[in-house]
Amino acid sequence: MRKTLIGPRLRRLRREHRQTQAEMAGALGVSTAYVNLLENNQRSLSVQMLMALSDAYGVDWRDLIKDESSTRLADLRSALQDPAFGTAAPDLQELRAAIDHAPRLVESFLQLYRSHRTALEKMMRLGNERMPDDILATSPETIIHDFFRDHANHFAELETAAEELRAAAPCDVDDVYAVLKARLRSVHGIAVQTAPVEEMSQALRIYDEAAGMVRLSEALDHQNRVFQLAHVLCLVELPHVLEGLTAGSAVRSEVGLARCHVELANYFASAFLMPYAPFHAAAEESHYDIDRLAAAFGVSFEQVCHRLTTLQREGARGVPFFFLRVDKAGNVTKRFNATSFQIAEHGGACPVWNIHTAFRTPGVIVPQFVELPDGERFFTMSRTTERPVFSRDTQDRRLVLSLGCEMRHAHRLAYAAPFNTEEPGLFSPIGINCHLCPRQACSQRAHQPLFIELPIDTKRRGNTRYES
Repeated sequence: MRKTLIGPRLRRLRREHRQTQAEMAGALGVSTAYVNLLENNQRSLSVQMLMALSDAYGVDWRDLIKDESSTRLADLRSALQDPAFGTAAPDLQELRAAIDHAPRLVESFLQLYRSHRTALEKMMRLGNERMPDDILATSPETIIHDFFRDHANHFAELETAAEELRAAAPCDVDDVYAVLKARLRSVHGIAVQTAPVEEMSQALRIYDEAAGMVRLSEALDHQNRVFQLAHVLCLVELPHVLEGLTAGSAVRSEVGLARCHVELANYFASAFLMPYAPFHAAAEESHYDIDRLAAAFGVSFEQVCHRLTTLQREGARGVPFFFLRVDKAGNVTKRFNATSFQIAEHGGACPVWNIHTAFRTPGVIVPQFVELPDGERFFTMSRTTERPVFSRDTQDRRLVLSLGCEMRHAHRLAYAAPFNTEEPGLFSPIGINCHLCPRQACSQRAHQPLFIELPIDTKRRGNTRYES
């Protein structure tokens, strides 16, 4: 069993109460030397000491033993892989020591790096699209993305609520829509109606609270109608859960909170339609065959991809995936990440990654083994998905989804099985994006890197105009 070490949190608690170690020892009824050992992580926390701390200082014992070190370690490793820090990165022992003994310094460093990243992204948008208004307004998207990342894209409260509601009315996959309609009607007095596209004002779903009516557009297929009803069920049945999850977050604005609640309701809908235990078992049994899972649970390909990124339950973890969705212009329109990898945080703009070439083969899963400049390797799967088409003006609204994982998990996926991973040239050399990629002699380079100078010789023409 893992020892519970609380040195930095105990030191912070003592300083907040402006006490010396001797004064804290007196309050707890232990020796000063023992408090010193606890603060320096040389002794683990006993149950008796945990209760004493809770009684003496009025703190929730769960806050004292909450372990955020794994998330901090992942964030620190991800940040230090930025080319701005060069190649001499600290090893894992040094990083863990920093987290254990200088947690505030680590948090300040990560906050500084996040600010740097945000400023850099705004500068790149400004340079590419000439939209100075963007630099004046702070979008909640990054904050919401970080909120999901901080929770490893897994919310136990929503999982439990989804399981309880699903168990309240057991049914076959074909009957889920009827069960949702019945619960909305019987418990909340909400009727469900399918409405013509012309009456929906370009909306796919409208919940009229005053009228007690949910209207679903004819443009939605059956799978998405079911998903939308599960989404509404979360909003009307679990508002306290949504508010509790976001209460202590960095999301502050009214628009940001509304957007975050929408994303959390989407999470609930996925958990309701694909209950954790049977979905995890089916995923492992099918070796993560996405089409097979979609058929078994009556959901869409994209809904399965999203659900696969949430399988982070302690004791029943799935493959840790990242998920991106891009449009034809290369814009990332959706991003989920259960990993610590930069490709999921900042990637999506590299033309060498077949997330873009997947547009050429609609409906076909395109596998690819990729390698980042720092040597990290991944296996990715990309495939197109279609937006609702309900008129001649809404045709060809195609997007591409990409699901990926670290190479050490690739053997668990059916899509990777046919490949010999020792084959020379199997891994495609990709980058985060051209602004941050230090690769030389890349024939697909579209921008000069921000952090290095590529060699230029007036007597020689290289693959691109950025280097000789």
